[in-house]
Amino acid sequence: MELKALLTPEQEEGTQILALSVDPPEDLQRMVDRISADDQWAPTFPFLTDDGHKVIDRYGLFNPNDPRGRQIAHPATFVIDRDGVVRWRFVEEDYSRRPANEDIWAALQELG
Repeated sequence: MELKALLTPEQEEGTQILALSVDPPEDLQRMVDRISADDQWAPTFPFLTDDGHKVIDRYGLFNPNDPRGRQIAHPATFVIDRDGVVRWRFVEEDYSRRPANEDIWAALQELG
């Protein structure tokens, strides 16, 4: 289930979801297309390219040990308040592990 479906209309209005990757835009579009086909829903949030992984480096997420030698980040999810302060995070080395939407929702609830 998409995270936005868990939010109230007021929360949805005040919450912005973004995906960030070092992948070029055309690769990100293929990912969106694959998600849409596999999961039968299209992501409604932007997928952004972090060329040169400046943002990824700022959060300490760059994975220099990728077994295929690719420039990728560790999978991570952040809840950041309006002042730019990280209030909750989930960082994992295993790309297949993701936080539950309910855990993200609970972190958003704490923001008020």
